[in-house]
Amino acid sequence: MEITNVTEYQAIAKQKLPKMIYDYYASGAEDEWTLQENREAFARILFRPRILIDVSKIDMTTTILGFKLSMPIMISPTAMQKMAHPDGEYATARAASAAGTIMTLSSWATSSVEEVASTGPGIRFFQLYVYKDRRVVEQLVRRAEKAGFKAIALTVDTPRLGRREADIKNRFVLPQNLTLKNFEGLDLGKMDQANDSGLASYVAGQIDRTLSWKDVKWLQSITTMPILVKGVITAEDSRLAVENGAAGIIVSNHGARQLDYVPATISALEEVVKAARGQIPVFLDGGVRRGTDVFKALALGAAGVFIGRPVVFSLAVAGEAGVSNVLKMLRDEFELTMALSGCNSLADITRNHVVTEADKFGVMPSRL
Repeated sequence: MEITNVTEYQAIAKQKLPKMIYDYYASGAEDEWTLQENREAFARILFRPRILIDVSKIDMTTTILGFKLSMPIMISPTAMQKMAHPDGEYATARAASAAGTIMTLSSWATSSVEEVASTGPGIRFFQLYVYKDRRVVEQLVRRAEKAGFKAIALTVDTPRLGRREADIKNRFVLPQNLTLKNFEGLDLGKMDQANDSGLASYVAGQIDRTLSWKDVKWLQSITTMPILVKGVITAEDSRLAVENGAAGIIVSNHGARQLDYVPATISALEEVVKAARGQIPVFLDGGVRRGTDVFKALALGAAGVFIGRPVVFSLAVAGEAGVSNVLKMLRDEFELTMALSGCNSLADITRNHVVTEADKFGVMPSRL
């Protein structure tokens, strides 16, 4: 069967992967209301395309934290990619590099920062979980920096793991042949079988629940890498991120895997963007499956988007080629959306190109 869009990879991945692994990637927290809403909220945003504009040349390039990218579509951190495919994070890194975009490596990767760096050149960010043992964190940050990673994406929405019922039912645990490679030498690389989710037990034992804004300052003191705060969904926290020296914000609800009944990230985006007042870039993570989604996020003020599940599902189906295809399909769809909306460059995409639920129910903002 020919794959014609990003979503089609999920059903094929479901057939291919063991249930425990597919469920780990696919599921959300509790009722999975936010999981569904991350997608559905995009469907409630409509376009106001402009016509009779010369769109013979479309430029999708952008600069993120000073790095030139081919497009504003980047790869989110997703854990344990070798569960999806033997090449795991290596394949993802190569696909991102070939596409001229950024890969974010998860702390809980099944390949180490050094291994991923060995795949060749590329702009890579490192997602960080703060462990109770700060020496572990310090060592990991130094290793990422030494391996040429360009920024830290600090996950701030996980003092405890969300309740993912599929993982509890499946007694999820990292398969025996794999380890959390970044922690292998520290005896933190293995996950014990538990009477619920093995990952939930691991997080309860290792991840620091005391994490607060002062730790963002501490992180700045141990690295020169810029710090992106991943997991902001309110204006209040957007302001605090700016005040505490964050280099950027990733609006994220952790793929709807942490607190259920938070808004879709696309619904929270504008509030966060307005509060940041243009002082730092704001990115969107969550629910992006179409080029139209990318355009909607940029119209609402995002500097770029991150994709998570499409990467692991396409990786499961076709390895590096699958991830490359997802990036290509999103790129092509986004280019077409720009052309049909009358935009030649990212700078041409404005708030007037979309209409949201808030616009419909509130006072329609004056367009002229």
